[in-house]
Amino acid sequence: MKVHRTTDEMALLIEEHKKEIWEYKQKESEWVKTKNLADGYKKVIEELSAKLVEQEKYIQNLGQEIEKLVEEKNK
Repeated sequence: MKVHRTTDEMALLIEEHKKEIWEYKQKESEWVKTKNLADGYKKVIEELSAKLVEQEKYIQNLGQEIEKLVEEKNK
């Protein structure tokens, strides 16, 4: 069964589809922005985590140095 559409109906369908496509492009744009932000946050968190681990090791080393100095002083 063939469906015959008038020129006006076709024009309305085309406009409707153009609006839908534009809406999907807007959503995709927002998704891309959100992904880029998330990737940036992830990188910052990774960098800060590495620095935190480095600082923790440094603090442990300082604690060991303090213990050695206290022991040497008490001898």
